[in-house]
Amino acid sequence: MAIKNTKNLFIMLLSNLRQGTERSTKMYQELTQLAQYPEVKQALEARVYISEKTLSTLDQCFKLMSEEPIKTSGRLQEVFAEDFHKELAEIQSPEAKSLYVLVKASHLAQMRIGEYTALIAAADVTGHYGVGVLLESCLADKIAFVERTRRLVRHSMENETTERRAA
Repeated sequence: MAIKNTKNLFIMLLSNLRQGTERSTKMYQELTQLAQYPEVKQALEARVYISEKTLSTLDQCFKLMSEEPIKTSGRLQEVFAEDFHKELAEIQSPEAKSLYVLVKASHLAQMRIGEYTALIAAADVTGHYGVGVLLESCLADKIAFVERTRRLVRHSMENETTERRAA
């Protein structure tokens, strides 16, 4: 797709976000399978559910604009997944693996937050205010996930410290 105006750019960026969300959903599903602690597994399962809901919301954005998503490269996410697998394979401690999974899930969400922030501004510039509202609801979900993950990481680290002191 040739980018001839801001609307074309907006569609390309929104398409990239949608494809990234699909990949993220798959990555969260994979992370769920790797999680060894019930609280981590449960948080990631909730993230999968929210990601699936986000895909539906992004589809509604395209519908409001009477547009279809286009195919984009998405190489950044592929590199992220490759590095994740390589680094995870090197971690031997179950506790460290669990923490690593949480940190990577947070990194993934942080990347999306930046995309949503830019797309909300683009929705306003292109006059797609309803799309902006939908994107803001997705952004709120991402921010909540990052905050929840931060608390889970902190809790995990506190437990680790408590166990070491007890030993």
